[in-house]
Order: sequence, then C-alpha cells, then structure tokens
Amino acid sequence: SFFLRHARSRNYVSESEVCKLESVPLDFGDYHPLKPITVTESKTKKMNRKGSTSSTSSSSSSSVMDPLSSVLDGTDPLSLFAAAADPVTTTATMDSTRKKRDKDDSSAVGSDFEPWSSKRGEILSRYTTTEKLSIVSGSFSRKATTTGSAVSEKVRTRLEELDDLEEGSQKELLNLTQQDYMNRIEELNQSLKDAWSSDQKVKALKIVIQCSKLLSDTTVIQFYPSKFVLITDILDTFGKLVYERILSMCVDSRVSLPDNFSPESVNDTAKETCLNWFFKIASIRELIPRFYVEAAILKCNKFLSKTGISECLPRLTSMIRGIGDPLVAVYARAYLCRVGMEVAPQLKESLNKNFFDFLLTFKQIHGDTVQNQLVVQCVEIPLYLTLYSPAIDWILQCIAYRAPEVLLTEMMERCRKLGNNALLLNSVMSAFRAEFIAARSMDFIGMIKECDESGFPKHLLFRSLGLNLALADPPENDRLQILNEAWKVITKLKNPQDYINCAEVWVEYTCRHFTNREINTVLADVIKHMTPDRAFEDAYPQLQSIIQKVITYIYDFSLLFSVEKFLPFLDMFQKESVRVEVCKCIMESFIKHQQESTKDPVILNALLHICKTMHDSVNALTLEDEKRMLAALINGFIKMVSFGRDFEQQLSFYVEARSMFCNLEPVLVQLIHSVNQLAMETRKVMKGNHSRKTAAFVRACVAFCFITIPSLSSIFTRLNLYLHSGQVALANQCLSQADAFFKAAVSLVPEVPKMISVDGKMRPSDAFLLEFLCNFFSTLLVVPDHPEQGVLFLVRGLLNVIQDYTWEDNSDDKVRIYTNVLHLLSAMTQEAYIYHVDKVDSNDTLYGGDSKFLTEINKLCETVIAQILDHLKTLGKEETLKRQSQLALYFFNTILAHGDLRNNKLNQLSVNLWNLAQKHGFADTKTMVKTLEYIKRRSRQPEMSHFTDLALRLPLQSRT
Repeated sequence: SFFLRHARSRNYVSESEVCKLESVPLDFGDYHPLKPITVTESKTKKMNRKGSTSSTSSSSSSSVMDPLSSVLDGTDPLSLFAAAADPVTTTATMDSTRKKRDKDDSSAVGSDFEPWSSKRGEILSRYTTTEKLSIVSGSFSRKATTTGSAVSEKVRTRLEELDDLEEGSQKELLNLTQQDYMNRIEELNQSLKDAWSSDQKVKALKIVIQCSKLLSDTTVIQFYPSKFVLITDILDTFGKLVYERILSMCVDSRVSLPDNFSPESVNDTAKETCLNWFFKIASIRELIPRFYVEAAILKCNKFLSKTGISECLPRLTSMIRGIGDPLVAVYARAYLCRVGMEVAPQLKESLNKNFFDFLLTFKQIHGDTVQNQLVVQCVEIPLYLTLYSPAIDWILQCIAYRAPEVLLTEMMERCRKLGNNALLLNSVMSAFRAEFIAARSMDFIGMIKECDESGFPKHLLFRSLGLNLALADPPENDRLQILNEAWKVITKLKNPQDYINCAEVWVEYTCRHFTNREINTVLADVIKHMTPDRAFEDAYPQLQSIIQKVITYIYDFSLLFSVEKFLPFLDMFQKESVRVEVCKCIMESFIKHQQESTKDPVILNALLHICKTMHDSVNALTLEDEKRMLAALINGFIKMVSFGRDFEQQLSFYVEARSMFCNLEPVLVQLIHSVNQLAMETRKVMKGNHSRKTAAFVRACVAFCFITIPSLSSIFTRLNLYLHSGQVALANQCLSQADAFFKAAVSLVPEVPKMISVDGKMRPSDAFLLEFLCNFFSTLLVVPDHPEQGVLFLVRGLLNVIQDYTWEDNSDDKVRIYTNVLHLLSAMTQEAYIYHVDKVDSNDTLYGGDSKFLTEINKLCETVIAQILDHLKTLGKEETLKRQSQLALYFFNTILAHGDLRNNKLNQLSVNLWNLAQKHGFADTKTMVKTLEYIKRRSRQPEMSHFTDLALRLPLQSRT
C-alpha cells in the first residue's frame, strides 16, 4: 500500500521543459550535414568547417577518395591479385572485353533492329502440320583407317565419303509426325556438334549438306517456314564453327586477332584452310545445298580479302535465280539477307537487288507449276500466300532498316506496277517505320482499294495500316476520312473473328484522335457484330484489349461513363474470370488517375457495380493474395468518395458499401476507419460543441462501428478497432457508447488464442496482447468513471481478465502488464493528468483528489504489487534466475520513475530489487552502470538530493 501513498507528485509541464532538446544555432552557409558530399583529390586539403583549422597533409587524397572508385582503374586488391597470379590470362581477358566493346560500338545494326531470333518462336508455332513428313538420313559412321596411311589415301577416303553422300548412300525415313521430324533435326544438329568436336570435319559437312537438301522439298508445303527455321539453325551452327576454327588458327603467340582485322594479318595456314572450305563447298553438285552452305560461311571471306563479302553477295543473289520454286527461292533470299545483315549490314545495295529480283519473279506464284502443286496438296491460295509472309517481311525489314523515305516511295511504285499485290503491300506496311506509313495513309488506302486481293483479304491490309496508325499520327486533315474508309471495310466483315481482329486495332486510332461520340459509335458496332450467336465468347482477349485501350485514353471517369455503350460493352464479358480481370483493370485505372474525390452519381453507381462484380467472385477457393488485391482496389474506390459537407449522405454510402462488400474483411475494416474519420470531421466542423442534430449523427456513426466490428474474424483487428472506436466516441462526448466499446474489448481479451497467424505463419500472441493492453491502459487514464458502476470499474474488470487469462509457463508478460498497471495507477493519483480529452471531464476533475478515490487506487495497487512480488519469488529456481534478474530490474525502474523514494520503505524495496537483480550474476553490467549514472545525474536536480543517498546504497557487483 505504501507505493501509491508515496507516488511521486509530478509537474508534467516542467518535466517536459527539462526533457526538451537544447537548440543550437547553425550557420547554414558554413556547413550542413545534409549537403551533398563532393570528393576532391589534392595534396593540400583546407577544411572550412567551423572550429577546424587548415591542415596540410600528404595523405589526404587517399583518405577522402571513394574506395569503390579504385575498381574502375583496376587498382582494387582483387584485380591486382589476379594480375599478379596470371598476367597472360588477364591480358587476354581485357583484350576480349575490349574486342566486345569495339564490336558493339562499330556495329551498324543497333538495338532498334528486331533480330531473327525474336521471330523464330512465332513461325514455329504458326506454321504446323498434321500430315506425315519424310527425311533423308545418311549413315554417318566413320570408316576405320590405319594409323600409318599415307596422305593421298586419306584424301581419297574423304572424296569417296563425299561421293557416297552425293550418290545416294542414304535411307529415307517416312511417315514421321511433326514432332518426330523436329526431334530428328535436333539429333542432326547434335551430330554436327559431336562430329566437329571429335575432329570429323567431313562428316560435319555431310550433315550440313544433307540438311540443306531438305530445303528443296515442298511436299508438305504448309510446314515449309518451320522447316526453314529448324534447318537454318543447323547452318548457323556450322558457319559459327568454321569461322571460330579458322580464327583460332590465326592466334599467334597467344595473342588473338583484333575484331576489325585485315586479311594481311591472317597467316597462310588459316588462309589455306579457309580456301579449302570454299573449294569443298564449290564441289557440291546441287544448287540449293551449295548456296546455303556457302552463305552459312560467308563471314569467312574476311580471312581472304577485304572485298570478299561484297563480291560474294551479288554472286549468291544471282545463284538464287536458278531456284525454280518461288517459295524455296524467297526463303533462300531471306537467308541471304539474314547472313548479310549479320556480316555486312552496310552493303544495302545487294539486299535491295535481292528483293528486286524477287519482284521480277513474283508472277511465278500464279504460274501453272505452282497451281498444279497446290491442287495436288489440296492447299488454297490464301493459305499458300501466308507462307510467304515471314520471308518477305524479313527481307523488307532488312531493306527498310534506317532507310530514307525515298526507298518507301520506290517500293510503293513497284507495288503499283505489280497491280498493288496485297501480299507485298502488307509486307511493306509491316516493314517500314510507322511514321513513314502514317504520313502516306491516304495513298496506302487508295492502293488497298485498288489492290488485287488474289487470296489475301483486304481487311488484313487495313489491320496492318491500323497497327502503324496506333504508333504514329497521320496528317490531321486526313484523320476522319481514314477512319471512315477503314470502318466501311471492317463493318462489312461477316466472320466475327476477322471483324474483331481488325476492330481491336482501329479502336486505339479512334481513341487517340476522336471524341466520345466516335468511340461510342465504334463500341456500338462491336456489340452489334459480337452479340449474335454469342460470338464474344471466342474473342475475350480482343475485347479485353479494346477495354484496355479505351481506359488508357479516357481516364476521366465522368467522360468514360458518359459513353453510352461502355457499360453494355462490359456485359459481353460473361465468363466470370475474364469479367473480374476487366473490372480489376478499370479499378486500377480509376485509382491511378482519379486525382480528386468524387460524388458524381454516374461514377459511383457504375463503380459500385464493378466493385460488386469483383466482390461476388470471391468464394472458398479464392487465394488470399487475390482477396487482398480485390480488397485493396475496393478500398481505393471507397477512399475516393466524398460528399463534402453532406455527412449524412456519406454515412449512407458507407452503409450501402457495408451491405455490398461483407465478404472482404479488409473492406469492412476500411469502412469502420472511414466512419470514425467521418465522426471526427463532424467534431472538427462543430469545434467540439455538438448540436442535437450532430450529436445524434455522431452516435449513428458510433453505432455503425459497434455493429460492424463483431463480424470480423481477426481477434486483434477487433480489439484494436474497439479501442480506436471507443476513443472516437470519447472524443465526441458519447460516454456511454465509449464505455460499451471498452467493455466489449475487455470481454474479448479472454478469447485471445495462444498462437495467431501472421503473414501465413503461426506466432505466439503474447507480444501482440501486451502491446494492445499498454495502449488500452493509456486510454483508460482519461476515461471517466460511470456513476452507477463504481470506482475504476473498467480497470478492475481488465485486471480480473488478466488474472484469469492462461499465460504461458515460461512467460513473464503477465508481470510486465502488472508493472504497466502501476504506471497507470501512479498517473491516476496526480492532481492534474498528463493529458485530457477536450470537453470530457476525467477522474482528476470528477473526484478532485478525493481520499476515498485514492484509497481505492491504493487497494488496487496492493493487489498488483503482491502479484509481482509473488511471481519474483516463484522465479527463484536455478533455471529461471535470469528472468528473475530482468524482472527485478524492470520493477526497480518503475519505482525509480513513479515512486517517491524519500519514503524509507519504498527506498528499501528499491534497494532489495537492485540487489536481487545482481544476486546470481545474471544482470547486464552495462545497464546497471548506466542506471546508476542516471540516478547520480538526477541527484543534482532540485528536490532530488535524496537520490544521492540512494546511489550510495546501490552497490555494483562483478559477474565473478
């Protein structure tokens, strides 16, 4: 009982003044810690900081240098160590790095050029077949030779091997599926690498020749583009192996050739080997394998002469004229362009000649030979023409790369001369820069109108034009006419898939350049085409893309929802998963772009409908991450709704939202916070003086929270919201409602489980409960007693709950809570409390220091201290001595802060606790020393002289 009778009287104002940090004037022009640091290297360093003198030092440069900067000049320890360990390797590494950098700098093909590798996957997935394929397989077993055979014998053997291959020592594998065929090609690729690594160069060449021959076979014509991709991969591998082999022969005394070497620096052995490869290839009898294999090693001409590549390209271009099948020929041209762009991108003339050769032979496509072949294979002309697209697109991409506008004009003229062939026109629009195409949009539309469709539909041409116009703007005066011309063709399409593929592209053009009226017209047309026979079910990706484009360009949602057909358009998304994705997309756009809060009824109704759709998709199988995302989007919307001073309308909105989103707990939590904020805004407007009307409104807000909190599942969320809402009720002078919240919180504490889930993992709940109770005690200081409930009824109720709660055996949290209760009870005995709630009389005012009130506090205090001391006694066993030491010091600090140590009994208790903390050698010496230093400092303050005597009675014991 002596603790609170002798609680220290506090003057909180003067204590606050003493604890304030000392302010020191600072000259900003001189030095400031947040100024950017500038490092300067000099032998003499003058410091301008206040209070320092100029210093001269020869080592100052090293002291201020950034340690990481040494990495750049190679003087860091690891670089020096590596250089010392192996100077040759280091030189070679640096040389290779320099070579790579030089190559990147001098390359004529920049990162804006789309490489062949990015097209490979699309071609393989697009051009497939279910028909059976065949492949010629050679017997590549190496014939045994005796060790002592003469050179002439070795040469004869190699020639015989090549003749075997030429004269048909292969067997044909028939009836292969597409996957079997691809596996066989991959085996050949691996065989090539294995043969090369085991120094069987002739075998490697045989494999490459055999693979090249496959490119003359068009028996399964629709698979040809994919076959081209697979086989040219092998050719690329072969070309790389030959080049690296010859390059390795040029290494002289472990120094390799620079990247831009000249033929003069190549030794004779390497040149002879290189010529040998070209002679071997020249002896291949068939045109197609001879062309492809020579093209594959085109880069090797660099070893022979400076003009080797520029002389070979025109010759190889002319060789292609000998290939009779136009499809085989166009892919040969594509391969030549591919190799040409890699080894000599500056030789554009050869690439242009290659394409113009193709234009001259273009009429072959409609010749009798091709037509008869298509009849035999039952392939329609439209399908056949699409087989040309990858090759023509690639050739034109190479030609158009960084090409002047004059070249596009020339291409357009050549297309006109060929009767505006649709296939060519499409490739031209795909290859050239969007700005070039957009500037001539009307010319292209004219050519599309006049073009000879011949199996290539016009709507695909309009789609290609639309893709360009999505990237670049046409002349302003032409924009409406362009849309009208395109939409005339698009709207007449009967096939829903063809229609939506085109419409999706042109929606972006409409959104970029036109008003809501035109956008509404386009959306209406899409609905009209896609609704019959539920065609929209097969076009969800395109419809999603349209929505995405519309909300990208119209992010003012009052304008968006004024588009009459926007919501009917959303009704086409009848598959729930797709519908929810679209709703999420719209809500993300709203949260991202909506700068100001809104009360627009059109926006609210539409977004409530969208949020309701997202909410209703939640079921027992929905993942927690998905729930969290949906809740975050809905909460973002709720936060953006504001009816200004119309608080009743705002509360009505929250009530409606609660009924709509009851399955998402984070949304209910947000609504409770929003309603509490609304009550506090009302208080702010009324400056704390509520009228009858606002008092009733605030009580309605409090009731909303009181009804909603029990529906939440997380127990700590409920506890914290009861406390928070009780504080809001107290601030608005709703005392009985505040009591109801606090009682509910007290009655909920016994239900707290021992373990709770935190971020998907089970954690002990003690720490969370301790934190909550400390916050609760802080609030209870200012809560006035109820006239009918007795003195400190809430504190008593909470202490009873804490007493009955089942704590872990190895936990001291119960005692830590009791110690915090002493802080509360000490504060309650003061004449004036440390803080108050405006316009609410706390117990210091109600009781005015009444002796009966203080007696009740003392009784509570007796009980609490008895519990603490009993617990300290139970910790006297050897395994719990460390916990006893920590708790004794914790209780000592409480008495030091809140007790009046002029009282002898209290003074003696504190000394006993100090000694108990050190008794068994478990006390933290640093902490004990700092505590003693603090007591000595306090003893020098006015009215604290008794701390001097206390300090003398507190010995420091060593651990030993």
